[in-house]
Amino acid sequence: SANVFGISFGRYAAVMGPVNLVSLAATLAVLWLFYRRDLDTTYVVYRLDPPASAIRDSAVFRAAFPLLAVLLGAYFVTAPFGVPISAVTGAGALVLLALAGRSGVIPLRKVLAGAPWQIVLFSLGMYLVVYGLKTAGLTDLLAQGLVRLAGAGPVVATLGTGVAAALLSSVMNNMPSVLVGALAIQQAPDLSPLTRELLIYANVIGCDLGPKFTPIGSLATLLWLHVLDAKGHRITWGQYMRVGLLITPPVLLASLLALALWLPHLGTT
Repeated sequence: SANVFGISFGRYAAVMGPVNLVSLAATLAVLWLFYRRDLDTTYVVYRLDPPASAIRDSAVFRAAFPLLAVLLGAYFVTAPFGVPISAVTGAGALVLLALAGRSGVIPLRKVLAGAPWQIVLFSLGMYLVVYGLKTAGLTDLLAQGLVRLAGAGPVVATLGTGVAAALLSSVMNNMPSVLVGALAIQQAPDLSPLTRELLIYANVIGCDLGPKFTPIGSLATLLWLHVLDAKGHRITWGQYMRVGLLITPPVLLASLLALALWLPHLGTT
């Protein structure tokens, strides 16, 4: 979305920072309401393992948090020069790989060999499906729908776009879905600058939260479920969707409303 619409890293952070805080607060609230009866209110602290016992490689651990801070600053510094975010993130990953390889505690070959590459290929294949759907006219239909939503006002347009993006991403994976939404917004004519920017971010929010409806909605979810399954913690589709379908709608609604209220206050670029 940032590449398609020329959004700078600073502008994106200014818009989505407060919205993300609302989303985080809403997520914590609904999770607490859903699981409050299952949570222990007290526990014996001395029975817990020492925190240091969870650290496998102290060198990588000590470098990780400063590196994350450097990465965040690098995103802002390199953005005006057109440096791709992937290049900045990739450089950080190479630093961690070098540190892990030097200490020898983390088996790099085993980590790389055990990565679920088939899930990555699945995601890449979905991008091909997206361009096929674009050629078939799906984005034209979506663009017409966005124009109708825009005619109902900015709040309705924001909510409608976000919900539509969420549903689409839950069945088609969120990364291809955000591309479909971006192409549709790009093709939608006669949108005001404010409405167009609201739709852009609503599409991102919907594609971030919609994947919580189904396990296939997000590459990150597929990777996480794969890791858990490999460690003996299997979560079925039914278990995942029973929770996701209950807790996601209120978080999605709160996030979209926060966007609809915050962006007009912030103003358009």
